[in-house]
Amino acid sequence: MSIIFECEYQGRRYAGHGLPVPGSPLTLYPVSDGQLQAALVAGHGPEDLLSAVAGQSGRIEVEPGDAGLRFLPPLLPTASNNALINGFMGTHRSKFDRAPEPDEEFTAPNYYIKGFGSWLKMPDEPLTTPADPVWLLEEPEVVLVYANDQEGVPHYAGYTFGNDLNDIGLHLKNPWAWTPYAKLCETSITPWLFLGTPPEKVTGSVTIERDGAQAWQGGFSCGADSIFHRIPDMAEYLFSHPLLRRPGLVNYLFLGADKATYHDGFRIENGDRMVIDVSSHGVVLANEVRYGTTAPR
Repeated sequence: MSIIFECEYQGRRYAGHGLPVPGSPLTLYPVSDGQLQAALVAGHGPEDLLSAVAGQSGRIEVEPGDAGLRFLPPLLPTASNNALINGFMGTHRSKFDRAPEPDEEFTAPNYYIKGFGSWLKMPDEPLTTPADPVWLLEEPEVVLVYANDQEGVPHYAGYTFGNDLNDIGLHLKNPWAWTPYAKLCETSITPWLFLGTPPEKVTGSVTIERDGAQAWQGGFSCGADSIFHRIPDMAEYLFSHPLLRRPGLVNYLFLGADKATYHDGFRIENGDRMVIDVSSHGVVLANEVRYGTTAPR
């Protein structure tokens, strides 16, 4: 499986291949803002992104822990902020009392818009919540990445993984009206873009650390084999809406999460560290929870 990423180093944008290897430097190639997005929409599929990175000269080598290195969400257009965080809810088979029929008619799951792509946080960056959340819930999810061309045609780039932190306690108080408020917690994503079709099987574990010790741990699954709905149907229905086909828009589409801490009766608190280990893909996404401040009067 081919993997690419983008980052900033000493004021310049770079791209690279693969996951970091402990003890080995990262090889970075200079790219411009939107260059990989342009390669995707001009080509014939995600593998054109790999060719676009490989063809760049002026490469440098940087240690993964270099203080000047900051990874970016896949394909994020930093200059225009023409990117959207959105996703589906209630999609997992663990939340249904039956298995889907092979030819079952598609019914669109609940949907939400989280915010601008520039709101996404990277691994090890804190996630800010409202000042007084009711009951927080981490949500490890597959994230599909799409980029629209100038005619508004969506092009699938690949997938990565994210944590859609939200206030499920507030959502459950009024599911029909308060879900948009419940989603107003920051979201994190990994920078690694897997250049393949949406994954069938994704497994891993969530660990909540409190005061440096493990406070809770549990497993999760979030691949296509765990989702009640068919992913192509979900994407086709979503992009039937013209506003999501704005020219140049990059779409981060969260596919929904398995049951997690809330379903086990565990409460995430201010200062807890959420560690999502996507062991099936060799990716770890860790973020600290920080309660926000109240609004000034």
